[in-house]
Amino acid sequence: MTTLPHSPVRVTGELDEHPSRWLWLVKMFLAIPHFVALAALWAAVIVVTLIAGIAILFTGRYPRTLWNFTTGVLRWHWRVGFYVYAALGTDRYPPFTLGRADYPAEIEVEYPERLSRGLVLVKWLLAVPHLVIVGLIVADLLVYPWSAATPGSIASGYSILNLLVVIAGVFVLITGTYPRSLFDFIMGLNRWMLRVIVYVALMRDEYPPFRLDAGSGEPVSADADD
Repeated sequence: MTTLPHSPVRVTGELDEHPSRWLWLVKMFLAIPHFVALAALWAAVIVVTLIAGIAILFTGRYPRTLWNFTTGVLRWHWRVGFYVYAALGTDRYPPFTLGRADYPAEIEVEYPERLSRGLVLVKWLLAVPHLVIVGLIVADLLVYPWSAATPGSIASGYSILNLLVVIAGVFVLITGTYPRSLFDFIMGLNRWMLRVIVYVALMRDEYPPFRLDAGSGEPVSADADD
């Protein structure tokens, strides 16, 4: 088995064995309370990241309280994404919590004891190649006719990721099963994007790999053989 370097960002998602054929059609509406909460939380993350960046610049450390908050928002974000627009991986409704929970989707980020002071100033610039790729994955390809009349509206169109998730939903609707290979690929796209978010949020210094690690769990790391 091929081993890869240990990743400090671990993204997992367990696919339901018997998903509901029709529930995915209404999940966007069911998840509206989460969307409202996450909009406020992500606005707070922007402020927290700026404060954390100043702290790192002077101390080389990400304040643990701020770290816990940002990590919690990432957990919440990923659970909601896994439930609906980013994967349709489970029919279990996501919990309203920043903490760990018994849920089939999770993200864990190792807390760094020290961070580079200088990198804080250039991470956004260094991440440009990744941001271009992520932009291609999440940029709108098909736009709803009413989106021009409502600029900035939520769900104004479909991205590559959204289209793949809808295709998965159609398979579930018709066959009652989610193609495993499609799910693994979608997981790889989400894993790539979440690693980039962690990097630009100043949470780790390790540069994200240009690698699509498909599958429900992280690839086997070299540390696992020790």
